Amino acid sequence: MRLTLVIAILAAVQVWGNQLAAAWYVPLCAATTAVLLLIARWDGLTWADLGLGAASARRGLRWGLVLVGAVLVVYLLGLAMPFTRDAFLDERAAELSPEQLEFRVLVRVPLGTVLLEEIAFRGVLWAMIERRRGTTWATATSSVLFGLWHVQPARGLTRANAAAESVFGTSSTGVALSVAAVVLGTAIAGVFFCELRRRSGSLIPPVALHCALSSAGYALAWAVARW
Repeated sequence: MRLTLVIAILAAVQVWGNQLAAAWYVPLCAATTAVLLLIARWDGLTWADLGLGAASARRGLRWGLVLVGAVLVVYLLGLAMPFTRDAFLDERAAELSPEQLEFRVLVRVPLGTVLLEEIAFRGVLWAMIERRRGTTWATATSSVLFGLWHVQPARGLTRANAAAESVFGTSSTGVALSVAAVVLGTAIAGVFFCELRRRSGSLIPPVALHCALSSAGYALAWAVARW
């Protein structure tokens, strides 16, 4: 029942959260995160079970710093190569003012998107399923749900990203294919994030990697649009 409740809450947030004003996004994510953690504790999980234990924090920080550095290197190499530079042309970032970019990179992404998604999918869901069905089921189920979580935001990808538009086009078929590609890609990324969490025993590595990918991606896309 408690596992079903967690999934139902996430589904409701995904459906109704997109209808709220942008100012409510971070508070909604923070409140949902708190509710999920309460359910996890009600389920008998410890902070260590959730990847939030103090004992694994130091190792998690080491992993996190390495991952952030790797992301920055890969992004800079992508910018340096003409055939990958179009991937950074994204209207969602280009249209932001400097103040909006600062809020997106420092507040909305880390305290909204990353906080909720990592606690939900690599923390609460993974730990609850792992205790019931084992590691393989925990990784597979949470990663599939993580992929499906991105259906709604993926629907506008071909209109906003130049590289996605060139690959898929803007027809209904192209949009459907782009959504399927995003769902598959994020599910695979979810498997990698789960493995980071399992091997380190901490949520810090997937949180750091997720923040670096999203925040640095927005910042570089914004900068490229002005070059």
